[in-house]
Amino acid sequence: MRLPHRVVRAFPSSPMKQAARRFAGVRRSKATEVDDAVYRIPNDATITVGGFVAQSCAEYVLEALGRRFSETGSPSNLTLVFGGGPGDYATRGLNHFAQPGMLRRTIGSHYGQTPMLAELALSNEIEAYCVPMGSVSRMVRAAASKSPGHLTTVGLGTMIDPANGGGRLNPRTTEDLIQVVEISGRRYLLYRAIPIDVAIVRGTTGDDRGNVTMEHESLLCDHMIQAMAARSTRGLVIAEVENVVSEHSMRARDVKIPGTMVDCVVARPVEYQSMSFFTASNDAWIGDYHTDDEDRGDDNDGGTMPFALGPRKIIARRAAMEIRPNQVINLGIGMPEGVALVANEESILPFIELTTEPGVHGGVGATGHDFGPGAYPHAFLEMHQQFDFYNGGGLDICFLGNAETDARGNVNVSKVGNKLTGPGGFIDISQCTRRVNFLGTFTAGGLEVNAVDGKLEIAKEGSVKKFVNKIREVTFSGVGANKTITQKVKYITERCVFELDENNQLELVEIAPGIDLDKDIIGQMEFTPKIRQPLRLMDQAIFTDAPMQLRQMNFDDTTRTTNNHRTTSAA
Repeated sequence: MRLPHRVVRAFPSSPMKQAARRFAGVRRSKATEVDDAVYRIPNDATITVGGFVAQSCAEYVLEALGRRFSETGSPSNLTLVFGGGPGDYATRGLNHFAQPGMLRRTIGSHYGQTPMLAELALSNEIEAYCVPMGSVSRMVRAAASKSPGHLTTVGLGTMIDPANGGGRLNPRTTEDLIQVVEISGRRYLLYRAIPIDVAIVRGTTGDDRGNVTMEHESLLCDHMIQAMAARSTRGLVIAEVENVVSEHSMRARDVKIPGTMVDCVVARPVEYQSMSFFTASNDAWIGDYHTDDEDRGDDNDGGTMPFALGPRKIIARRAAMEIRPNQVINLGIGMPEGVALVANEESILPFIELTTEPGVHGGVGATGHDFGPGAYPHAFLEMHQQFDFYNGGGLDICFLGNAETDARGNVNVSKVGNKLTGPGGFIDISQCTRRVNFLGTFTAGGLEVNAVDGKLEIAKEGSVKKFVNKIREVTFSGVGANKTITQKVKYITERCVFELDENNQLELVEIAPGIDLDKDIIGQMEFTPKIRQPLRLMDQAIFTDAPMQLRQMNFDDTTRTTNNHRTTSAA
């Protein structure tokens, strides 16, 4: 149940109230009908849209904009700038832009939720770029302050590096948005600022002056700096909200986007008032602690994973063994989501701080299509602030997905098969965290395993090898690891664990009990890895139907092992 919006009434005799009466005829309300708002968007505009995955997307405005183009052919030839690619993996969100002639160019980070845009990019129908999510945020922020761009080492050695394509997704895309610069003998990437003409943002409540609050939004995203960027060009800012109230009805401290940055406030109808594309409302995501909720508990708010020991849970359990007390952690989308659920089962959540790239600190991250928010978070940052924190070394450890890996430790997650996903926050996080763990099954395409009595059996081998001679594109550069910070990199699968050694070579360091080294590992790779001697066995507790006692093992000084987890040498 949502809390009612708090109304603050000014005293009748207050100077503010008197001034408002005196100049009431000078200023008009910024409350605007949706069709009137989108009618103000011109052809050839550069538009940025707020939101992250399925969260905080101004669907009512985007739908109206798509409808206007389909009926009139305008606005056309647009450039679309986005980070988290807000969409529903089907037709909503940014997918409304996927109409012939509506778009000229996309500059985005994650295309997974916008398959219709991804198809335009892959079929060479529009110019299209993939840029790290943190850099998209700072490119917009640079435009807001009229800076030349965002300077960073993030992206060097990856598919973002101009030497490897500069993030261009097809032959039609030729302009360089990223350039290499050298300062004091060190190489950096300069991501050029993107001047914004139109920002489409979302909040909870707006007033007649254009002030916007976000009390019912699961994330803050980058709505404020997007509005600021459009304001810096004297462009157009459209804010979609649940309801519009009169001025002086909101507390100043609740306002997240000042009215000075907003031109149109559009109230969305009831049928569009959903927290995400998949969840109508979840008070836990906004940190609404109910005092009468005795079941909430700091270590019991994220659910659990069934004890069916399939590959996902086995990988999550082994990964959770890397966690130590007081660590600040990022969990990526997909396979890494299970690490939080295992941590909850093992009762270690109260001793760590989980974060997600759109700005959540604490709590337990939502999973699946609702990835991004967290249940009972401790704090919210805006997304560009979160990436400042990440890029500055704020994370102790991260757990990210892994689709393909080569002998040099390079990883691809951004383009697999015929599907375009994009890097999202993967590049920012993987290049700026000291302890990096890539999680994924050893093979793909029908893999089935059984965990019996502390051993692993391959019931059906996957048809697709994931440890290959050449990956499709480099989203993490193993050769680039250890260049800016000293990194410890692991690759965790259901049957073995690799590490990246000091010579940037993949080294096999652990094998699951019951697994045959030659048949189940070497025989399922396109290259032969370096093998550490002695080769350790993965902990048998991972493969048994009982809690692993991680709290006693790694979070109690009296029982913590010297090797970070219990091991025995492989025969």
